[in-house]
Amino acid sequence: MVSHQVRQISSAITAIVLGLGVGIAVAATPKTLTVYSGRDEEIMRPLIERAKKDLGLNIEVRYGDSTELAIALIEEGKNSRADVFYAQDAGSLGAIGREGKAVKLPSQLLNKVDSRFRSPAGEWVGISGRARVIDYNTKLVKTNELPKSVMQLSDRKWRGKVGWAPTNGSFLSFVTAMRLMEGDQKTLAWLKAMKANGAKAYPKNSAIVEALGRGEIALGLVNNYYLYRFTKKDPKFPVAIHHTKGDAGSLINVAGLAVLKTTDQQSDAEKFVAYMLKPETQKFITENFYEYPLVTGIPVAQKQLPLKQLQPPKLDLGKLSDLKATMSLIQEAGLI
Repeated sequence: MVSHQVRQISSAITAIVLGLGVGIAVAATPKTLTVYSGRDEEIMRPLIERAKKDLGLNIEVRYGDSTELAIALIEEGKNSRADVFYAQDAGSLGAIGREGKAVKLPSQLLNKVDSRFRSPAGEWVGISGRARVIDYNTKLVKTNELPKSVMQLSDRKWRGKVGWAPTNGSFLSFVTAMRLMEGDQKTLAWLKAMKANGAKAYPKNSAIVEALGRGEIALGLVNNYYLYRFTKKDPKFPVAIHHTKGDAGSLINVAGLAVLKTTDQQSDAEKFVAYMLKPETQKFITENFYEYPLVTGIPVAQKQLPLKQLQPPKLDLGKLSDLKATMSLIQEAGLI
């Protein structure tokens, strides 16, 4: 009798264990959407947390320099675990597209953005606009003294007074734009002339704006939004923005997204892209990053000139992908 009861208990336990086993096998393990981000963690974290909550996705982010991450994705090839690439410039996105690493995005996503700010082949889409500008110290430079073109910054009057960030991704795209417009030889000559004129190198754009505020330099080659991070803390910060017209110094680049061919969850990846193009997200990016919204109907933050009033050069942003040649030119000029 006891032996029979033991067998019954044993059978019951086995059934429970098998039932649990089946349950565990059937229950899907939540997948993680892996984003390679060339955007700073400090500004991206709140945006990613919003996306996690609103989309119900587990999102993991690998942060780094956009150019370096693009190179990493190319080198990783089919072994990459990345699903999405969020780059701070079109050059890095273009490099990924040129290497055949990105899928073509649905037209309903691409068409949310003006054709100037997305891949002609549909391999990436801009999320926010980043205008190249010349920031200047208002105590050191009068408005009537401001240069009409970045090409004038190598003039003797600006000797030792200009700051730039030769290793920054946005700077690389700016120089690539100059190469496309002026040719390699003229661009190389300008880079060498700037160095000879005592242009001061900084590791990143924010350091340039800090130096401007201290009066360490008079002019700085940066993106439009950096200044507003300073004036938010100090409304009397003595720096203002100057826009050139039609030259590489007035380039409007984009921070944008590409869905990678290595993804095994393309639907969730495209949901992430769609989320970044929602009016609510565009407004959040504009109000917190001070960049230009690329979806129509969203007002710009602060007192910036509206996007439609800027006069950038007419360039296919996808052609900014030749970063290796630009790096070689910068090295040849002795900047790095």
